[in-house]
Amino acid sequence: MNFWNFTRSPASVRLLLDFGRSRGFTTAQLLAGTQLTLAQIENAQVSLSPGQELAVIANLLRMVPDCSGLGLQLGLGYQLSAYGVLGLGMMSSATAFDALRLVQRFLPLTYSYVAITHRRDGDLDKLWFEPPASMDAAMQGFVAERAMGATVRVLCDISGVSAPLTAMQLRGRPAPTSIHGELAEALGCVPRWRAAENLVAIPRALTQRALPQANVTTAAMCERMCEELVEQRRTQLDTPTLVREYLAATPDACTPKLADVAAFLCTSERSLKRWFHDDGTSFRELLEESRRTKADRLLGNPHHSLTEVAERLGFSDLSSFSQAYKRWTGQAPSLSPARGKLSP
Repeated sequence: MNFWNFTRSPASVRLLLDFGRSRGFTTAQLLAGTQLTLAQIENAQVSLSPGQELAVIANLLRMVPDCSGLGLQLGLGYQLSAYGVLGLGMMSSATAFDALRLVQRFLPLTYSYVAITHRRDGDLDKLWFEPPASMDAAMQGFVAERAMGATVRVLCDISGVSAPLTAMQLRGRPAPTSIHGELAEALGCVPRWRAAENLVAIPRALTQRALPQANVTTAAMCERMCEELVEQRRTQLDTPTLVREYLAATPDACTPKLADVAAFLCTSERSLKRWFHDDGTSFRELLEESRRTKADRLLGNPHHSLTEVAERLGFSDLSSFSQAYKRWTGQAPSLSPARGKLSP
């Protein structure tokens, strides 16, 4: 599944806002640079792009010095109601294993950015979670953790069994010791960090157990509705918009090449150039637009100096950044008003 090809419900961003605000961050900080309003987020009929949600996540990660374990905590709060008709379909499935297969089939209706694969291993069902290589390490860790935590919460909600895991392995750094007990209690095991893969192991005795609210008729109805909803959310975006979304999600210091974008869109560089020409733009223009947007966002953060902004954007020095910014805007870069106008 290519998550870029589907829009999503605002429910996940609402959960992100609640999570961030519970940790002392403001709505304005969490939505900075996303062009989203609270009215949009609270409207269930609104569809958000993946790039908009990723921008909210990026804002959260920038404000948390040690984000290890953060995604797990958030994912454990994704109740079945967050998934709408897919959640009802999971609850109505015959077994937890059937519910997990339903999720794999309709992954675009979740809020996952990871590929999920399954294998049976003796008396265990194992799930692997693989984040996109195009994301930076912090974002990869967060989206993998969130998907893993959400999987645990779904298992708990549909089966009525708490602490359902036999094992959990994560590639990232260990979470702060202050939340180890909380995580172990929720998961049923002590997570193993710095592992080679992101993995959860579930006893087959649990995944094969009949679910208390299983209903064949409701499950079939939900499956049909999920099929329709997936098609509704399949994006019909033009090439420049898709590329803007891709560039917005790349790490600040990363400067993707045309070949990277062509591979992402499963096309050739020649075809991509032709599409840009037909749309009256170019890859260079979109790349410069993206870098300027990221620069403006960082300049609005009172915790960064001009030198730090230049470094985060991958410039070799402040002078190079200043020249690029003047080329983009016609004026020298300056920090937010709260820090005063400081130009190089």
